[in-house]
Amino acid sequence: MAEIESFKSQSNWFHPSRRPYRYAVLFIVSLLTFGSYFAYDSVGAIAPTLITALGIGRESIGQMYTLYSIAAILSVFIGGLLIDRIGTRRASLLFSVLVTVGALIVALAPNIWILYFGRFIFGWGSESLVVAQSAIFTRWFKGKELAFAFGIGLTISRLGTLFSFNTEALIAEYFKNYSAALWAAVIFCVLSLLANALYIFLDRRGERILKLQEEGGGDKIVLADIKKFRSSYWYVTLLCVTFYSAIFPFTALSTDFFNSKWGLPLTAGSEGGFFTQVFYNVIHMFSTAGGTTTIIIFASMIFAPFFGQLVDRFGKRATVMVGGSILMIPAFLTMAFTIIPPALPMIVLGAAFVMVPAAMWPSIPLIVEKNRVGTAFGLTTTIQNIGLALFPWLNGLLRDATQAYTASMVMFSMLGIVGLIFAILLLRADKREGDKLEKVDIVAS
Repeated sequence: MAEIESFKSQSNWFHPSRRPYRYAVLFIVSLLTFGSYFAYDSVGAIAPTLITALGIGRESIGQMYTLYSIAAILSVFIGGLLIDRIGTRRASLLFSVLVTVGALIVALAPNIWILYFGRFIFGWGSESLVVAQSAIFTRWFKGKELAFAFGIGLTISRLGTLFSFNTEALIAEYFKNYSAALWAAVIFCVLSLLANALYIFLDRRGERILKLQEEGGGDKIVLADIKKFRSSYWYVTLLCVTFYSAIFPFTALSTDFFNSKWGLPLTAGSEGGFFTQVFYNVIHMFSTAGGTTTIIIFASMIFAPFFGQLVDRFGKRATVMVGGSILMIPAFLTMAFTIIPPALPMIVLGAAFVMVPAAMWPSIPLIVEKNRVGTAFGLTTTIQNIGLALFPWLNGLLRDATQAYTASMVMFSMLGIVGLIFAILLLRADKREGDKLEKVDIVAS
């Protein structure tokens, strides 16, 4: 104890109350989900390889995402409650272990059924870990820095997706075994688990010195609250379902789509050692099938924080959601019926992926009462995952049945049309309810 206090006095710049300490916590906690984001899309990034090596159809790839989302639906009801019961430190460590174990089962799976089981365990831990991460950010950054903390956390997490789509195919090719790519996902999950252990050390020290209060798990569904929600909330939730049911199920098989229709290579190719090839592939990411997928992820990482600030400054949230929904429709139809290079419609889709989430998620606290925000987010996430469970499977099923992705792209464009209808209904409902989403200075009801 004396040594710790001596260190504190000698290195006061790293006191828990000071910015360097809190930013160290921010960076480390952001790493908690880096591994899970990497592992989530690892099967999509090497989908063409898995299809050949395992002798499976595209429907099976979609089912890997479906089982993840089914686990996510169940975890919404338990994850937040567990955080409240045992605290964020123990809960986050448990969820990190589940993520790592799930990724390990996937890497070791001798058949498709064990692989499915691993994805289910992985999904249970991964979605609960996101809830725990949110509680940790609230614990350390409550106030004006909270939005900044969430933005940094999401950016670092999505780096996992970016690296997954741009390195997993190379890893499988370099080591001449698809399981090597799945083991890479395990390694990143282990690194995230180690980051969790480091967070626990820093959090315990901060709690002792600053007397930090434990934050609730959040996003918990209270059934009695549901009947109190206005129509505007339900339109936001339905838009959320249609939007994400088009984006993420599409990316689950987009690497295979871009490879089969446009002949985009799975890797950029390069000579030299492994890390030299990794660097080359990342630098030339947009020339590959997997890299083209990450255009929308790259756009959200770079532009979403700035666009979020614009929405906060100028309002017009419902209008922005209408605009983003419109962009989705021609993007998918272009990929369905033309041979225009997919990078161009993907840029349009990336713009939609920046606009809609930046306006949609911050809208929920503005249209529900403060004491029902947790229920609102939990219910929206649950309903969203129902769509994420259904449409990856439908995407693969349509591809296997038609031997092309045209029907899938039409399906996703139809989701865009339905989402546009919900966005327009939201705009009309918001006008009836006092333009809460369109105004700039908003106080939640």
